[in-house]
Amino acid sequence: MRIGVLSNLRAGQRDSQVDSVLAFLERHPEVLHVETPDDASVPPALRELARAGVEILVLNGGDGTIQHALTHLLGNPANTWRPWIAPIRGGRTNMTATDLGARRDPVRGLAELIAADRAGRLAERVEVRSVLRVEIAEGVHYGMFLGFGTLHRAVALVHQVFPEGKAQGVFGAGIVTGVLIARAAIGGLGGVLVPDKMRIALDGEELEPREVLLAMTSTLQRLFLRMRPFWGREDAPLRVTLIDAGAKRFGAAAPGILRGRPRAFVRPENGYCSRNVHELVVQLDAGIILDGELYDPIPDRVVRVGAVEGVRFLRA
Repeated sequence: MRIGVLSNLRAGQRDSQVDSVLAFLERHPEVLHVETPDDASVPPALRELARAGVEILVLNGGDGTIQHALTHLLGNPANTWRPWIAPIRGGRTNMTATDLGARRDPVRGLAELIAADRAGRLAERVEVRSVLRVEIAEGVHYGMFLGFGTLHRAVALVHQVFPEGKAQGVFGAGIVTGVLIARAAIGGLGGVLVPDKMRIALDGEELEPREVLLAMTSTLQRLFLRMRPFWGREDAPLRVTLIDAGAKRFGAAAPGILRGRPRAFVRPENGYCSRNVHELVVQLDAGIILDGELYDPIPDRVVRVGAVEGVRFLRA
């Protein structure tokens, strides 16, 4: 199968790992390679790969690159190009690629993918997943993780506090997450942790309007640092977790929530909700974050989330 690599390399963020991938590709001219300087250049690069007959699309970038590629591939009904998608760890957080089983060393992952293609063993590396379909004022986007309010402000804080580059990835996000959980546990709400008023509907069921401390949805099994803050049991693709501002005993609840194994008192009547649904609708004034891309607050913003099921990825 024809393999093509899209490398989305933002200026000022190249490092030795990125250079290793580029050097590897220079030694494999049979692999078509397109390099882009920013997210806006991703769609035309994908059109070039489609015209070249690429069947396996390797995405060498971060979570935002995967989101832009998915939006291009799934968002246009006229687009009939459906390559197998193989993300490698080429960004800062790499939450999607990691959850799909990508190697820590992207060169090794890419080499193994090429070898599997030559040996006719790609079927062993297939990961079929659902993808978020997110309808907002800015358009319809496709991705893997969506956060509301507090999560938007937390990522903005990471970008503000840590220098541009890898420090804004898992390292910075991990530190900020730990600090915010500790503050919330002792009741230190304020700043990033200001609760957001939201109106929420889960599969058409409208919940009581509430002030929410944490709200997220994803089709990933685990987030960065192997966190799994979802514990719904319903047979549906969207994992949704909501934690109210007045949730009881948050400090005691947090460790179990992060592992997806909540304690017995973590129930809706105590301010905790985690369900798997087919559709999520949220109305709020705060900003949102989709796979690392920040969308600024809009008054009475309405976010409608569904899922595209059966998207085929490859582990690289």
